Amino acid sequence: MSGSVDTRPPRCAGREPLKARLRGESLPAQFIRFVLVGGSSNVLYGGLFLTLAGLGSFVANIVGIAASTVLANELHRRVTFHAVERVGFLQTQWEAGGLALAALVLGTTALAVVNIALPEASSLMQIFAVVAVSAVTGAMRFLALRGWVF
Repeated sequence: MSGSVDTRPPRCAGREPLKARLRGESLPAQFIRFVLVGGSSNVLYGGLFLTLAGLGSFVANIVGIAASTVLANELHRRVTFHAVERVGFLQTQWEAGGLALAALVLGTTALAVVNIALPEASSLMQIFAVVAVSAVTGAMRFLALRGWVF
């Protein structure tokens, strides 16, 4: 023995490190990864929306949702649900894209309501409306992706 003392705190029996738990297949781990993927795709959406807002908010919305949905679907396949070997890229885009179509309709409706109710609304206000609707539809989408697609 070298005489060194282990100064690490004792590990509780049965408890995995947080990193290992977040990589697991439990519902909470998958949901946390789902939220992180959703957040990253919303950043892409917001960037595209602001970049393309000069073409009109509806064009910016549709392009932003289409691009961020493809990214999110692929990240969910690879990261959230670890389904690369079970589900192919095109199948993912087709099935998860169908679910995202409902979010597109709801987001576009929210955007239309903002434009009608507040015709002078800023691009940030428009993004807020769409992202708020996305949060609600996102929870429903998580359950559908987990139970049906992946």
